[in-house]
Amino acid sequence: MTSNAGDNAALSVALVGFGTVGRAVARILCNGAHRRLQLTHICNRGIARKKADWVPDGVTWTEDIDVVLGSDADIVVELIGGLEPATDWIRRALEAGKSVVTANKQVIAQGGAELAALARRHEVQLGFEAAVAGGIPIIHGLRQGLAGDRLFRVLAILNGTCNYILTRMEAGGVAFDAALREAQDLGYAEADPSADVDGQDAQAKLAILSAVGLRCPIAPESIPLHTITTVDAIDFVYARRLGCTIRQVSRAQRSADGRVCAGVQPMLVPRSSALARVNGSRNIVVVEGERGGETAFSGHGAGGDPTAVAVVSDLEAVAAAPAGGADNLLDGAAVPVAEAFESAHYVRFMVNDRPGIVAALAGVFARHGLNLDSVLQDPGGRKQQLAFVMTLDPCDSGIVNAALRDAAALDFHARPPLWMPVLA
Repeated sequence: MTSNAGDNAALSVALVGFGTVGRAVARILCNGAHRRLQLTHICNRGIARKKADWVPDGVTWTEDIDVVLGSDADIVVELIGGLEPATDWIRRALEAGKSVVTANKQVIAQGGAELAALARRHEVQLGFEAAVAGGIPIIHGLRQGLAGDRLFRVLAILNGTCNYILTRMEAGGVAFDAALREAQDLGYAEADPSADVDGQDAQAKLAILSAVGLRCPIAPESIPLHTITTVDAIDFVYARRLGCTIRQVSRAQRSADGRVCAGVQPMLVPRSSALARVNGSRNIVVVEGERGGETAFSGHGAGGDPTAVAVVSDLEAVAAAPAGGADNLLDGAAVPVAEAFESAHYVRFMVNDRPGIVAALAGVFARHGLNLDSVLQDPGGRKQQLAFVMTLDPCDSGIVNAALRDAAALDFHARPPLWMPVLA
């Protein structure tokens, strides 16, 4: 780096990406409160239409990443998103002796260990606080605040779009499609929301949390996913009767033998849980350690200003210790991931009603050694696409899914059954 820890001069910062988060970062850096940091470069496509008159005259605007990489900038902030060219640009910045701060969850989840090792070789820093849960200081909290404990479980709500949709479905009794359109109109959901609602966004974030918090690196693609698109407004009615709500839950747990169980899926969450009280687009991460018990981190998980706060916090951390290399929290070979958890289970059926349906399903569950806890059905429903729920005593989720594959062969289903674990 061109500066060192003993210098009093501000470190120069180059922003790569000037969208919602990039503009928010620039505004923070230009307000004069962070004297150890000086914005010197902004790189973005179509720079002529991006220029802002509130940015100081001395800042260099460019569309060429080589201008940034060849400059004397001490820190490069990557905010363009996506795997490429972001990974290549981060790698080249580190090789040029520049520290990097990124909000890119996919880059860190897929290649964070390699990039951190590269940062160590060049004695620069790699900051990625903003890659998980936006403005919640979860990476610093795990890396420093809970370093004295040995964590074994992570439970989290990591996607604000899904949380907004599910809480709107609950509060308004609206269908999934209507809640999604509202989220899109408000800017919470993309035109193509599949990465959010199908779980890939949370999947990458959970992989990072497993590596940093549990010290168990896992390949993001190995984390099983279940979409929230199959959740219906009627499920919130039955969840309420069971003292629960529904959330997209990301969870990872390290067992005593080093195995990791992980998944991202909609779950019934008891109303007494901290996860049930997180509404709208907010996020929460709850970690559990062998000595410290449960610790919860909650706040705004997305948006320009909260994410920019996380980015600038990383910049300040680099300014405090600009040399020495990144830590090894992302290192290690990826461990295998198992999906099966022991829990109670909720199964909602939508059937064309006739005598014998409950008995047939109970017979399937009995053949798999599963015990029914309850059967719930509101009276007076339509005989076509009639909804009812069976709950199962705590058991292995793999056995439940095997039973449901057998149950799917029965000819009375109007829609495929919806299975959700119940968070203990």
